[in-house]
Amino acid sequence: QVQLVESGGDLVQPGGSLRLSCAASGIIFSMYDMAWYRQAPGKQRELVANLTSGGSTNYVDSVKGRFTISRDNAKNTVYLQVNSLKPEDTAVYYCNAYFKPGYDKAYNYWGQGTQVAVAS
Repeated sequence: QVQLVESGGDLVQPGGSLRLSCAASGIIFSMYDMAWYRQAPGKQRELVANLTSGGSTNYVDSVKGRFTISRDNAKNTVYLQVNSLKPEDTAVYYCNAYFKPGYDKAYNYWGQGTQVAVAS
């Protein structure tokens, strides 16, 4: 059974920082591309950052220079360090694991989400 369990969300003031964690089980973690998405109230879910199994990273423009995605394959965990938080970063943050072994098959898993709220 595959599980992705996020943690680390909280209520913080603008300018604050958090470290989100996502612990995976039931998959060969090192083979998966990992990503963080977020969904704010009334908005579509958006990709925030992703980190491939090969170590390449990608960030949405609005978080570049403030957020950092990393992974520890020995701990089956992906992290999102979020700094200089803004009210518009308020959202539920979701962990995603994706692996495409062939052209006709793909594995895609989601966590349950962790809430980040940024307010004075």
